[in-house]
Amino acid sequence: MSQVVLSARSRTGKGSAEARRIRRNGRIPAVLYGRSGSSLTIDLDGRDFSGQVRNISESTIVKVEVEGKTYQAFVKDTQRNIVEGSILHVDFYEVESGVALRARVSLHLTGNPVGVREGGVLESPLHEVEVECLPQDLPERLEVDISELRVNQSLHVRDLKLGEGVRLVSNEDQVVALVKYAREETAAAAAEEAAAPAAAPAPAAKAQS
Repeated sequence: MSQVVLSARSRTGKGSAEARRIRRNGRIPAVLYGRSGSSLTIDLDGRDFSGQVRNISESTIVKVEVEGKTYQAFVKDTQRNIVEGSILHVDFYEVESGVALRARVSLHLTGNPVGVREGGVLESPLHEVEVECLPQDLPERLEVDISELRVNQSLHVRDLKLGEGVRLVSNEDQVVALVKYAREETAAAAAEEAAAPAAAPAPAAKAQS
């Protein structure tokens, strides 16, 4: 997928009143934070960013063009109006070429496990992992093929296939996916019921004289 490119304008005004004015003009106030601690206040075209945001994840590096200068950055935070769902503010974090970074990358499971076709149930407790690499080596997501997973088998973080130059930071013993027998809970419940003592019979009613 081609890189997302966002056009922005620098701004000097700050505060809530200025932010409301920007939004009334169909734009979104934003801040671009640099690695050295510096920051640049900008605003974006609201319609353009709203249309692009669906293609942006936490590990997506976007290109932000500000009046002739280009920055490579992550979208670190997007604030929304909880009622309308409109975007109120965006925080970007700049990345530098040639400098390693850490980022969380989402996992995308593919395939229908053999164990599920045999009656098992798939569980996928982990949805992302943390990696370290150069910006140009950062994957947007990791494709995980689980089609060969059988019942009582599991796939761990250590089994993931990472690209060249990408180092795993997350605990390698974490479970990514596993297939369990669906009948296990039913069998356990039946065993408990069988082991439970039988209920005492109700006392007979006394005859009235």
